[in-house]
Amino acid sequence: MNPMTADNLRSAFGGESQAHMRYLVWADKAEKDGFPNVGRLFKAISYAEQIHATGHFTAMKDESGDFSVTAGAGFGLGSTSENLQGAINGELFEVEQMYPAYIAVAELQGEKQAIRSMNFALEAEKLHAELYQEAKDAVDSGKDVDFNEVYVCPICGYTAANGAEDKCPICGAKKELFKKF
Repeated sequence: MNPMTADNLRSAFGGESQAHMRYLVWADKAEKDGFPNVGRLFKAISYAEQIHATGHFTAMKDESGDFSVTAGAGFGLGSTSENLQGAINGELFEVEQMYPAYIAVAELQGEKQAIRSMNFALEAEKLHAELYQEAKDAVDSGKDVDFNEVYVCPICGYTAANGAEDKCPICGAKKELFKKF
């Protein structure tokens, strides 16, 4: 694998791994703040971030050794509204800046597996930002978001609230494979 694409995948792996853990911490906070559905959303998207990290790790199957990994990551444990805003900011950074740049490099270098993994993440992150915004709007009005169920595609991390399509709109996986939160 070209070293630049490998560096980008390692950075994306680090960022997705940190988002996975950060969202679990924020899920606990949301539940303690009386927003169990927001907690469910954080847990579901945490799982989606784990899927992205796994995809990036797998794309680097021929890379081995120890590397210093630089990845942007939001820190802080605020109110549920503040944590949702942090999640929105992180998702939008990935959608608007990180993944488009990383994908452009991978395309230039012909790294097909990296392109696939990063495109899956990019498309799912768009939906994550929207779901987090809907949850933040509810929390800011003093209510829990109306997500009784959240579904996550185990292939690409596509996430849907209150039902999922028969096939994943990103990767085509069957609904029966989705994990329900």
